[in-house]
Amino acid sequence: MSFEGRLNDVIPGGAHTYSRGFDQFPSNAPQLLARGSGAYVWDADENRYVDYGMALRAVTIGYANPRVNQAAWDQMQLGNNLTRPSLVELNAAEMLISLIPSVEMVKFAKNGSNVTSAAVKIARAYTGRRYICVPRQQPFFSFDDWFIGTTLMTRGVPESHSSSTLAFDFGDISSLEELFEEYPGQIAGVMLEPATTLTPCNNECNRILSNETCLSKCPIVKENFLHEVEQLCQKNDALFILDEMITGFRWHIKGAAHYFGVNPDLVTFGKGMANGFSVAAVGGRREVMQVGSIDRPGTERTFFLSSTHGGEMSGLGAFVETVAIYQEQDVVQHLWRYGASLRTGLESIAANLGLSGIFQLNGPDICLSYVLRDEDGADSMPLRTLFAQEMIKGGVMMPWISVSLAHGEAELEQTLSAAEDVLKVIGEAVVDGVDSYLVGPAVKPVFRKLN
Repeated sequence: MSFEGRLNDVIPGGAHTYSRGFDQFPSNAPQLLARGSGAYVWDADENRYVDYGMALRAVTIGYANPRVNQAAWDQMQLGNNLTRPSLVELNAAEMLISLIPSVEMVKFAKNGSNVTSAAVKIARAYTGRRYICVPRQQPFFSFDDWFIGTTLMTRGVPESHSSSTLAFDFGDISSLEELFEEYPGQIAGVMLEPATTLTPCNNECNRILSNETCLSKCPIVKENFLHEVEQLCQKNDALFILDEMITGFRWHIKGAAHYFGVNPDLVTFGKGMANGFSVAAVGGRREVMQVGSIDRPGTERTFFLSSTHGGEMSGLGAFVETVAIYQEQDVVQHLWRYGASLRTGLESIAANLGLSGIFQLNGPDICLSYVLRDEDGADSMPLRTLFAQEMIKGGVMMPWISVSLAHGEAELEQTLSAAEDVLKVIGEAVVDGVDSYLVGPAVKPVFRKLN
């Protein structure tokens, strides 16, 4: 039996994250990875690939970084998980608070869904209100019912669990204003990612090649969407919540909230915090976070997050060391610059081949996303699959674009060399028909009603 068959036989979905599933990769992608180092991964047959998946964007320094691994190992030797809070737990919390301007208290967990759901409970407990608003353009906030029940994947989710989540349009403040008007005094908070491939400045920031704040660069920063949401929340006594699972430790070491000049009441982090080790966090204003405190006699308790492994010392040691590397080596600046070089190279190749209308890059240099379009201009999953399929033949695994400190000139050169060959194939497939070029089915969206 193939690895794919064995995986599907013992794990529902074949992986512990749906984004790693076989339906998300071309059929020639390695079905199982054996190891990773730096910017590379190796499959079970020791084939090596430059990787742009980077553990679903969780690895920002590079796989198996010796310093981060040693920091985790050192904490493991001290017990890894103790009966009372550990020293590294305190140090990590104080470090995050000193680093992120909007955070005065923090609670750690092991995954992003837990901390975003905790933020929802905090908002409801603090305000005494029911509803949470999220942008319909941002695909994922949590696997918990309050959010996943708003997607196409509603099986197993009682409607009552998701009916308190309301959708608005990112970039359109009037759509959020309408919700506040429809549910006066009932909205506990607004949760959104600060930026994706869409930025809150109407994409004015797409080519800012810097880890300086948007405040120093963008002429309309005070008018951007995040500022509008912040002001609307303040006006209506709702909490302004930023999910920095992806933007955190990328746009700026102090977070995208700092980059765009806003001050959320609550903020969540994960992914890039600890270079692949399992660490997530929810933090925010002291007054808000204290709904979970136990040192205020007589106040009603709020059980918003409790995790045996939230204080696991190895992960928190890795987090502390990851931040040290960020500060010493200006990791954020590298991520911006590599993204800019990758964009320039890929767009130049596409233009030279007359494929600028077929192959496009969306988003800012720090958050690139490639799109393949058919001759009618519509997004084409078959062409996207073909691109990823042919890149694998060139030794590059690019299901999406996530960059790390370990991506350097050699990796960029290999990527662009492979892409030139691949885009020639794309040009032929546009003329001949893409289906005959695919070695298997096209990749599918994670969020869909049927398998």
